[in-house]
Amino acid sequence: MIEELEEKMLQKFEQIADRLSDKGYAIVDNFLEPQEVRNLLNVLTHHQEQGTFKKAGIGTADQFTVDREVRGDYIRWIEPSEALPPTQVFLDRMDEVMRYINRTCFLGLKDYEFHFTMYPPGTVYQRHIDQFKENDHRRLSFICYLNEDWLPEHGGNLRLYLPQEDGSEEEVDIHPIAGRLACFRADMIPHEVLVASRHRYSLTGWMLDQLNELTFL
Repeated sequence: MIEELEEKMLQKFEQIADRLSDKGYAIVDNFLEPQEVRNLLNVLTHHQEQGTFKKAGIGTADQFTVDREVRGDYIRWIEPSEALPPTQVFLDRMDEVMRYINRTCFLGLKDYEFHFTMYPPGTVYQRHIDQFKENDHRRLSFICYLNEDWLPEHGGNLRLYLPQEDGSEEEVDIHPIAGRLACFRADMIPHEVLVASRHRYSLTGWMLDQLNELTFL
């Protein structure tokens, strides 16, 4: 049984690497099992009750600003040394993903940073790219969704704008359903989060080409 589960996860890692190499983005369903999603939602609720979520902003350091019309989410950064067990399970899996991508795609990834994300109903994150001009060490963006019983009419899609060779763009909408992983090139693919009619939860982060303590915000 354990070997079967490991084989299924290896197939998901292969799917991520192959699609990143081919298209610059990958969508993998059931990256988290239903019980893992519930465990992470319990951790998220715990952090909410502790009052540790903060309004997300735009930019870095002295250029950091908060604009609710541009970005409406609340975040809680994860410190790996303080991660609760369900969060550590997720981080361990992402560490495996990073090692696999390095073996197959040769991106030279060295670390990652993740936070819990909550979008209240009616909020968005307007079109943007995840790599800062002042700090360009983010190579891959990852979003793992925690939204149980999510329906298309709830909205909240992630919309990717994929550059085409003729200068146009292809729009790809991704429903934020529980257990789904979306990842894409942080330096190449503009994207936005569309409005939803209910709370929208995820684990969001980036894989970096240098150590996290040098880039953590």
